[in-house]
Order: sequence, then structure tokens, then C-alpha cells
Amino acid sequence: MLSFAELQRVVSVLGATRIGARIDKIVQSDPEDIVLHLSGGTDLEASDRLLLLLSCRKQTGRISALPRPRQAPAQPPGFAQYLKAHVDGGRLREVKIEGADRQVRLRVETREGVWSILVSLLGPRSNLYALDEQDHVVASARPLGETRRDLSMNAPWADPDGSPPRAGDDRFAEFDDGDYLAAVEAHYADREAGTQDDQRRSRIRKALKKRVAALEKKVRLLEEDLAAGEAAPRWERLGELLKSRLRDVKPGMTSISISDFETGEPVDVPLEPKLSAQKNLDQLFRKARKAEKRARKAAGDIDTARERLTLALRLQEDAEGADEDRLAEIASDPEVERLLDRYFPEPKAAAAAPKKKVWKIGKRELPTRLVPKRYVTSAGLEVWVGKNDEGNDMLTTRLARGNDLFFHLEGNPGSHVILRTEGKGDPPPEALLEAAELSVNFSKAKNASRAPVHVAECKDITKPSGAKPGLVYVHRGRTIQLKRSAERLKRILDSRLDD
Repeated sequence: MLSFAELQRVVSVLGATRIGARIDKIVQSDPEDIVLHLSGGTDLEASDRLLLLLSCRKQTGRISALPRPRQAPAQPPGFAQYLKAHVDGGRLREVKIEGADRQVRLRVETREGVWSILVSLLGPRSNLYALDEQDHVVASARPLGETRRDLSMNAPWADPDGSPPRAGDDRFAEFDDGDYLAAVEAHYADREAGTQDDQRRSRIRKALKKRVAALEKKVRLLEEDLAAGEAAPRWERLGELLKSRLRDVKPGMTSISISDFETGEPVDVPLEPKLSAQKNLDQLFRKARKAEKRARKAAGDIDTARERLTLALRLQEDAEGADEDRLAEIASDPEVERLLDRYFPEPKAAAAAPKKKVWKIGKRELPTRLVPKRYVTSAGLEVWVGKNDEGNDMLTTRLARGNDLFFHLEGNPGSHVILRTEGKGDPPPEALLEAAELSVNFSKAKNASRAPVHVAECKDITKPSGAKPGLVYVHRGRTIQLKRSAERLKRILDSRLDD
């Protein structure tokens, strides 16, 4: 992991050469790495490109320059998806040490606003974070529970506790600014190649050990079933003997002595004292059939099980002393791949926080109490519902547009309901009925089976000066005589969008 002195040098190099660089592409080929494709920068042409690696690996976390691009996965992890949605195409405006620890903030300006990528190199607690314009944590490469339990998604960022680190040595001091980031990468790439080889070898060894143990157990059980089959004739013989003296069995007997048909010698036939004579007889024949069936099945399976055990033992032996090429060959074996996926899967990247809709009037963000509840009709149009009187005013007079439709139950207090028409003059009839259902549901008459709902365009709604919150005047419109439908109401209530 980079020392504090090395991290300061990295910040100095990027600050001197890449401020103003454009982020052309974002690739996350590993759960703990992000690659930013940068073009241009301070006094640099757009054709001057840099593959900037941001890594939060526990042992080899760093900021460096890659010599070649990495392959993007077919399905990018959640962290990459979030950065692609908000940071891709932005300009790098600032690179600085964050707080007093080994953390670097890259501030990116986009049309949407200003975002930050924060590289936190804290050993086992290393992570990559995305912060929004309010400095709230909105995504992370690793789960917060593994690195910073004191942080929460969509909550403000806070620097970690602890004393400032020692500066440490700069192992790359001999390199000038132009080669510094590449030198960092060359050092850690060699180290990771050996580490990844050791980790892969360890995962394969552990997986094969589990496989060998499981197959040894299976072979042992099959051999026991084969041995049990040898007892089947004995149970059959005891059953035949008991059948000849069935009338002599009395309740409570634990055994009965019967002369053998062939030798004439007495044979003790075991009995269950709680069972009747007939049930004891049935049990003996059942044991004979069961033992025979187990033996028959084991005989058909044991050769295959022994072959699989031999193969697993051979792979286990090969993995111990295999070179890198042979190890890769073993890892690509379908059976080994299945074992690795089952017992030692690769770590998963943390999911990005769900995008939150921000409600604003001008530059002022609305408090939660004024943000309407949102639903989606079967036709795909949104319906907004006020939460309280103050929220009703904000919804109808500030948030709604002139061609949107206002719904309110006649003669009863309730929430203002707005159907967002998206400029359409004739929304689908079902959308009108669904919005009317909501207006009745969020009123004092929510249990009515029929209700008159007034509908008007929002441009025909006014609020008198000095009127109490929630009171508006409706100048035109029409009335829908709504026949309530429980199915329709459930459908629209289930469509609510979370903010």
C-alpha cells in the first residue's frame, strides 16, 4: 500500500498535469479497482491520455497509471454503474489529500453537478467511495459494513477517527513526475501477480480438500451399503423361520428360539416386544429387501465414486506443486470451477445506493414533508399525492404544471391528487379512474363504495391570498361518478415509487 509520502507525491503529479482532464470512460474489471480513462489536462492536448487506476485492495491499494486498458465486464458492478451514470464525461477539477489520513479526493464537475471519488487507503478498511454535491455517501466499491460501519448510504461523509499516519518513505523518489504513476503500477503489478497466484492456489487447494473429503465419505458409505447387502440373506432366513412359528409368538417377547430347517440347530430370532407377531415378520422381510436394495445401488455407484476420488486426489497433488500455467489449467477444469464457485466464490462488489429523486424549487431543496407521494398508473403516467395541507399547496400551486389534472373528492377534506399528463390533452380513461381512486382513498370518505370526484386542469386552480393551507378555488372542470374498485385501488397503491 502506498505510504503517506507517496500518496502526497501522487496528488502533486495529478494536480500538476491532469486538472481539467475529461473522464472518457470508466471500467471496473475487479470489485476493488476502478479505471478512469482521462484525456487532456493541464497544458495537455485531448490526445494525451491516462489510464488512472484507483485501487482499494487491502495489501496493494494505490493510485497509478496502467500501461494498457482492462477488459470491461459484460455486467458492470454497481459502483461502476453509479459512476457511469453521474461522473462519466465530467472534468477533473481538484485532486487533494482528504483529512489527515491516507485518503485522496478527486472532485469531478459534470453538467449534473459536482461529484467526488474518494480513495481511502486504510489497510483492511480500504475502500472507494462516491460522494454527491452535498458530500453524502452514495456508492462504495466494498460494503460499508466491511470498512466503515460508522458511515451510511445517503448520509454525510465523515473522516475516520485516528491519529495522522507517519509520512513513510517514497520508494519511487528517483522517478520524475512523468514516470511516477507508471513506476507505482509496475511495482504493485509484479507483487499482485505473485499474490494472486498464491491466493488462487490456496482457493484451489481448499476446494479440492473439501472435494476429496466428500468423495472419501461417499465411497465409505457405499462400501458400508455393499457390506449391508451381505446381511440380506440372514434377514430373509430369520423371516422364513419366524413364519413357521408365528402362532407361538406372544406379546412382549424379545426373541424366540426356532430350529434351523437344514441343520436342526436352534436359532434365536430377535423380536420387537411392542409389535405383533405379523408386524415382526414384516419387519424382518423389510430389512432384507432394504439391505438388498442398498447393496444393488451401491454396486452400480461405487466404481464411479472411486474414479472421481482418484481424479480429485490427482488434481489435489498437481495443485500443490503446479506452476502458473498448470494452475490456470486446473482452475479452468469444470469440476474445479464448480467447487470454487460453491465453496470459495470471488468477493462481490458493493451495490450503489439507489438514486434518490431530489425535489427543488429553484435552488431550494424541498423538505420531506412537502414532497408528494408518487404512484404510476397502468398507462405509465405518474400520480402525485400531497401528504398534508402545506404539501397540498406546494403540489398544486408550485410543482404541478398547467395541463396536469387536479383531483379532489367533492364535499370532503382530503389530499390533493395530481395526474401528470406529460402535456397530453386526453390521458387514458383508466389513468383517470386510478387517480380518482387515490383521491377518494386519501380522504375522509375512503370507505365509500361510490364517490363524486371533481377533475380540473391545474391552470384553472387558484389559491386566494391569505387562505388557510390546503384551500384552493376550482374555476372549471367536471365530475367523475366513481364506482370504487378494490382491484384498481390495490394496483395503483402497489405502484408507489420510493424516494
